[in-house]
Amino acid sequence: MAVSNYQNLIVWRKAMDLAKEVYAIVKLLPKEELFALSDQIRRAVVSIPSNIAEGCGRESKSQMMNFLRIAKGSAAELETQLLLCKEIGYIDEIKLKMPLILLDEISRMIRSLMQKG
Repeated sequence: MAVSNYQNLIVWRKAMDLAKEVYAIVKLLPKEELFALSDQIRRAVVSIPSNIAEGCGRESKSQMMNFLRIAKGSAAELETQLLLCKEIGYIDEIKLKMPLILLDEISRMIRSLMQKG
């Protein structure tokens, strides 16, 4: 699976959009979470498009697959963290609805890329 420009991948663009949405949501978290949950969420959401891009820049199909697996893992991590925010009452379900839908779509797209691999 050779991808000459990761920026042309719809999944990468959607992951970038998700990162912007999640960064806005993180601003709603309490200040005491600034260096804990907030930081973890930001790292997870940035990891998704970053690993898609890094995989595209690698030399082999197996390396690409590895980075897609990492991106998929980061998506699952992010979903868990966002659901935790809802469960502990930091962010209401309405604000999380669209990011969670987009995250699910991105996860399915990554899985599809891996199957085509």
